[in-house]
Amino acid sequence: MARTVHITSSTAANEGTYRLMARAFTALRIFTGLVWLSNAIAKVVNVNMYDWGFLSFNLVTRGVAQSIARDASSKTYVAPLGAFYQRVVLPNWGFFGDFLTVAELAIGLGLLFGVATRLAAVGGLLLLVPIWVMLWHTGGYLWEYPAEDLFPLLLLAVVPAGRVGGLDRVLAPRMGQRWPF
Repeated sequence: MARTVHITSSTAANEGTYRLMARAFTALRIFTGLVWLSNAIAKVVNVNMYDWGFLSFNLVTRGVAQSIARDASSKTYVAPLGAFYQRVVLPNWGFFGDFLTVAELAIGLGLLFGVATRLAAVGGLLLLVPIWVMLWHTGGYLWEYPAEDLFPLLLLAVVPAGRVGGLDRVLAPRMGQRWPF
C-alpha cells in the first residue's frame, strides 16, 4: 500500500513538473513569436524607431537587415559565406528582402499560434546562424545572438512546444501522433 502511495505522489509531482515546463515553453514560444512577428511587421511598414512615451525601442526593417548583412559579409573570415552574401544576397536584395519578410512573418505566426512550431524555430535558426557565424570574430557581445535568438530557437526546435496552447496540439492527433512539429 505504501508503495502505491509513493508511486502516486511521484506521478503527481511529475505531472506538476510537466505542466510547469509546458507552460514555460509555451510562454517562450509566444514571446519568441512576438519578437519575430514584430520585426516582420517593421519590414512591412518600414518603421524601425518607436517612442510610445513610456517605452522606446528599435525593430529591424529591411534596410537595417540589409546593413547588417552587408556589414557582416564585409567583415567575416568565412570567405565563402561572405562571398555568397556579397555576390548573391545583397545584389538581389529586392528578392531576399521580400523572402526575409515573408519568412519572418511565417516564423512569427507559427511560433505565436503553435503551428509547425519546430519547423518555425528551425527556419529562424537558418536565417540567423549565417549572420552569427560571419560576426563571430568581430568582438561583439559574446551572448547577444546565442542568448537572445539562437538558444530559444534551439530549444523550440527540440521541444514540441506547440502541443500545449498551440494548434500543433490539434494537428498531432489527426496525424496519428506522427506530426513532427
